[in-house]
Amino acid sequence: MPIRFFRKLLSGQRQDSPRGGVPSRAALPAGLRVYAIGDIHGRLDRLLELEERVRDDLTARPTTQAMAIYLGDYVDRGVNSRGVLDYLLTADRDGLERRFLRGNHEETMLEYLDNPDLIRSWKKYGGLETLFSYGVDVRPLMRGEGSEKAHADFRAAFPAEHQAFLEGLAPILTIGDYCFVHAGVRPGVPIERQVPADLLWIREEFLGHQGDFGKVVVHGHTPVDEPMWLPNRVNVDTGAYLTGRLTAAVLEGEDVGFITVG
Repeated sequence: MPIRFFRKLLSGQRQDSPRGGVPSRAALPAGLRVYAIGDIHGRLDRLLELEERVRDDLTARPTTQAMAIYLGDYVDRGVNSRGVLDYLLTADRDGLERRFLRGNHEETMLEYLDNPDLIRSWKKYGGLETLFSYGVDVRPLMRGEGSEKAHADFRAAFPAEHQAFLEGLAPILTIGDYCFVHAGVRPGVPIERQVPADLLWIREEFLGHQGDFGKVVVHGHTPVDEPMWLPNRVNVDTGAYLTGRLTAAVLEGEDVGFITVG
């Protein structure tokens, strides 16, 4: 399936945009194409499909510089969180420049390493699936038991390179007129003064704001049925763990397109 692009026409108007109305005229630097990938949540199968589509697009439409930006939430909920991290650690072998951002689920996973009691809340948001992907027996946890043993087993199975990868994740990246984050930004606060808690967790205040953020914000965190392109933000979280659909926004110049698999 070809990428559907929503770009400026010769008349100065734009094609109908996906959910949300007329987009802004934000742009990336000339010669750069960005593939901004939404929340993966343990769906290694969908990630591999999506990256194959990205490579196909690069073959069909070569560009001077191509970058994949992953918007966080690689783990939890889906069945193969460990496989996703294993893949991301080696994915740069294909020559595509990659940037990885932190999501709230990565933050929680790191916090759990030092606090076994966190399982009480983490398991409500997909933590058991993550532990299972590392070979931890989660059956006692499902009965409200065995938290100390599960924690010890997880720490023993958790590779040092996975921890280093998660600890090294940045919360934000700005390029041209765009800002890439996991959850969003706080309205009224300059981009350079945003705090990690908002970048990873914010929802209603950000989603409900219709004004300018200083940059067009490309984000995930809040699942939508279809990718959204609004004047001030682009949402590419199509709920891969639940719907089976994983989406990347394709940004180049003033053009915006989407690739969705599943």
